[in-house]
Amino acid sequence: MTETLDTSVDCVLFDLDGTLVDTAPDFVIALNRLRAEHDLAALDAQSITRTVSDGAKALVSLGFDIAESEPRFAEFHASLLAYYLEQIQETRSSLYPGMDTLLDALEHAQIPWGIVTNKPRLYAVALLTRLELLPRCPILVCPDDVAAKKPNPESLLVALDRLGRATERCAYFGDHLRDMQAAKNADVIAIAATYGYLAEGVDAAQWPADFILSQPQHAIGLLNLIKFSS
Repeated sequence: MTETLDTSVDCVLFDLDGTLVDTAPDFVIALNRLRAEHDLAALDAQSITRTVSDGAKALVSLGFDIAESEPRFAEFHASLLAYYLEQIQETRSSLYPGMDTLLDALEHAQIPWGIVTNKPRLYAVALLTRLELLPRCPILVCPDDVAAKKPNPESLLVALDRLGRATERCAYFGDHLRDMQAAKNADVIAIAATYGYLAEGVDAAQWPADFILSQPQHAIGLLNLIKFSS
């Protein structure tokens, strides 16, 4: 049975990695495969997971203790992305608990939802296709589609324009400071997903978020608290 949505929000947008989908398991496999290729021991999954939302370049820096300016960085980065794309075909990624229920509830209530991510389209489409989410997703905005990535609000505004929705009644879920900055820059409701990939020592309470969601299963309840006067 679909959980009931009773909210004034008329559009919901999600960050992808660490917010809608737990993608860390695939990155753990890809990075440790690359390390093994260079005779390095596997890193613990937790340290990799905490870095996923910072992107593939941050994972290369973590995995090889190397700066982006160093000569072999580009080679490691390209190899990691290639291994990650291969891994998606056997993906261990999955929707966070409760997120499929939320998507069902949004669809039942005819509230459009979409994904606004800094993940390049090649990898986002491959992953969403593998998870059978792409046909359900009315709008996917990636860095390829805009001039400026988050925290610039452009990607959120593009999504809202395509969905025909106004900013003030849109909620955006994200697990990184830049997500909350993008939300506030776009004048949408900012919901910090602290169940995601927060780096060690990060305090999401210091982010410019309107709400903090510590458990994905509570997302519908949180949205139901958001009511606007008519």
